[in-house]
Amino acid sequence: MARGYRDPTADSAISSVTREERMMRRRLERDIVAEILHMLRERPDTFCWKEHGGLYGQAGIPDIICCIQGRFVAFEVKTSTGRLSKLQEVTLRRIRDAGGQAYVVRSVDDAEAILDGKC
Repeated sequence: MARGYRDPTADSAISSVTREERMMRRRLERDIVAEILHMLRERPDTFCWKEHGGLYGQAGIPDIICCIQGRFVAFEVKTSTGRLSKLQEVTLRRIRDAGGQAYVVRSVDDAEAILDGKC
């Protein structure tokens, strides 16, 4: 292939993806977590915090832990392409088995829909 050759089919594929879609793909998990925490802190009867992993923390714990009107709710936040680890899958299942609510969310809209009973 000649140097500097541009594949016209690649250009059309790239242009078919909107700027907004590219930005959503690049969003960092920490930004999504911050948006969800902001939304949760605006809701009445809600207490929540960001769980920080580390040397003394429990591995696999979801990113956001909440008590909402007496319910235990946990959110594991992932980007649009993020995947759960096996440990995260097991932890979410164990929370559900214990009577809590545990969800994987990819946006503040996902979290709001869950809390508003739309999912």
